[in-house]
Amino acid sequence: MNAMFASHARAAHAKVSASKVVRRFGGRFSAELGIDAASGDPAKVFQWFLAAVLFGARISETLAIRTYGEFSRRKLLSPRSLLRRGWDGLVEALDAGGYVRYDFKTATKLLAVSKTVLDRYKGDLNRLHAAAIDSADLEQKLKSLAKGIGDVTVNIFLRELRGVWRKAEPLPSALVLMAAVDLRLLPPALKNRRRCLEMLQQAWIADGNRIESFPDFEAALIRHGLELRRRASRPAPPQESGGRRGLLQMRFRD
Repeated sequence: MNAMFASHARAAHAKVSASKVVRRFGGRFSAELGIDAASGDPAKVFQWFLAAVLFGARISETLAIRTYGEFSRRKLLSPRSLLRRGWDGLVEALDAGGYVRYDFKTATKLLAVSKTVLDRYKGDLNRLHAAAIDSADLEQKLKSLAKGIGDVTVNIFLRELRGVWRKAEPLPSALVLMAAVDLRLLPPALKNRRRCLEMLQQAWIADGNRIESFPDFEAALIRHGLELRRRASRPAPPQESGGRRGLLQMRFRD
């Protein structure tokens, strides 16, 4: 890390601590859904992939969470249960969760994913990870599970398996970078995503946290990034005295 970035990291750490970001915005989405993805249990890993597919569409996280709840309530959390329920049953569950805009294509996608996971990996996505040569190959294998599994879904899924799967090394998403710059955790001029990831991990460790819990910090930045994106789509209210710095201080006041 060069002197400019090291200086920025120290200054940012003094203003907004990584732990405060998690306390303010919340941690892993998998934990919010009651999924212990960090356990590496095949059933839990598949449940988190199902949730990642739901989060991956252009739909609010609130609707994705509600729809996952419908799947959980109907016990549609495994490849076999999804295939047994069939396309009509999955559309019904999606609609019940408010996932109406993408119900047909998502039902088709989930059936294709379930069949592929069973046929190629005996229902265990850990086998997919074991078969991958490296992180890039892992991402490609996940995308090949079904038509429509793209970069967004794969990033969501692997982000919370960082530290669980050795080859899960996704680079920070645009939302993470937007949030980190807004909170002055990264310099706006830094464009190298791998360097951004290193700096965020260093900030997390420097705040007294274990690297294994870094996915909580990354998820918190995603949550803030989503908030920033929503805010940008609304007319900006008159700014109070104190400017942006005052807003940051109010947001993270103990």
